[in-house]
Parts: sequence; structure tokens; C-alpha cells
Amino acid sequence: MVRNYVIIGASSGIGEALSKSLQELGSNVFGTYNRNKVQNTERANYYKYNVLTDELPVSNFPEQIHGLAYCPGSINLKPFHRFTETDFLDDYKLQVVGATKVIKTLLPRLKQTPSTSIVLFSTIAVQQGFNFHAQVASSKGAIEGLTRALAAEFAPNIRVNAIAPSITDTPLASKFLSSPEKKEAQAKKNPLHKIGTAQEIAEAAAYLLSNKSSWTNGQVIHLDGGQSAIK
Repeated sequence: MVRNYVIIGASSGIGEALSKSLQELGSNVFGTYNRNKVQNTERANYYKYNVLTDELPVSNFPEQIHGLAYCPGSINLKPFHRFTETDFLDDYKLQVVGATKVIKTLLPRLKQTPSTSIVLFSTIAVQQGFNFHAQVASSKGAIEGLTRALAAEFAPNIRVNAIAPSITDTPLASKFLSSPEKKEAQAKKNPLHKIGTAQEIAEAAAYLLSNKSSWTNGQVIHLDGGQSAIK
């Protein structure tokens, strides 16, 4: 049976890699983009969607949806005293309210589909405290709480899990990896002396969306080279 997946934020980084991986597995992808337009392919259709202002184009999606991944995010780092209330609220709206809005809209179709999975994204900064990460850690901490709460509420029909990477080589993190020196410095902070790739995270997300992970629910998977666990 061909599976149908919705990828919010499918135009770059992890979302783009996940979309391609699912298509290679023979699945149909219904993706959204905000600024970076994506061309439709044989197994994918893409729709412009701003999570903060637009209604999800659900009428273009199939009645049965086997999985949903919410990929939009931000990395805003600066000292706590320089953040405004608006900074925190804008981040929360993008990463948490946006996710709940999409899930609520697609929930009727997810409920009527056997063996369904939702994947959200957190960060190592929730597990480990880092300087200047108050904003991103706050909103992603909410994502981890949402993951566990929805996993309990939606079981046994819908599984909900999250992935918490360390810094990953994506456009979102480009300002921290904009030179060989910066990449080397970031890699040295990791026990494996490397930076994660979008494809590595996408492969884990594809697994969590598939029936191969049917015994995995309510988990926050730390894909960080051991950085959150190893001193």
C-alpha cells in the first residue's frame, strides 16, 4: 500500500531531505513551503503555506494521511536580557502554535488512517543548558511536552515522537557554520567530532513515520552524536 505523508516546511534542510527520502521509498508527499518554492514531482505536490497567517490547504491532501512531520523552526541566540516578550511569543507561535494548528487541522484524516505517526522537532538545548539559548530552549521544551501529551491522548491509533538534534548542517544553522573554521569549532564540541547532516536526521524521521517504528511512542530521540549524554 502506498503511504501518504504531509511535510510542513519541505523546501529546505531536514524537511527537504525527508521529502526526498519518503519519495524514494515509494510514498506520496504533500509538502508545504513558505519562501523557497519547490517543483512538483511524480510523487510529491508542494503548496505555499505560511504557518502564522495562512490556512492549511487541506483540500489538496488525500483523505488518508499516514504521517505528518512539522519541520519549521528558528535559532535565535542572544543574551537573555536582550530578548523581548515579542521575541519569545514569535518563536512560540512558529514552533508550537504552528504545530498545534497543523495537527488539529489534519487530525480527522489522521484518525481515520490505520497506523499513523506524527514527528516533531526539538533540540539538544532542552536536554543540556547552553548560553544564549533561552528562546529556542523555551519553545522546543514546549514541543517535548506536547509530544508526550499528544502521544498519550492519541494512543493507540496515532503515535507521536520528536527528534532532538544537536547543530545540523542546514540553511537554518548556516550562520553558525559559514566558514571551515566555524564548522571545525562546532564539530570539536561533539564527542564524534562531526556535525549532523539533514539526511541523517531525515532518515530517523522517515523511520519514525513508518510502520517499522510501531513500538515507538512518546519518545524524544536525541540525535546528537552523544553530546547530550557523554561528558
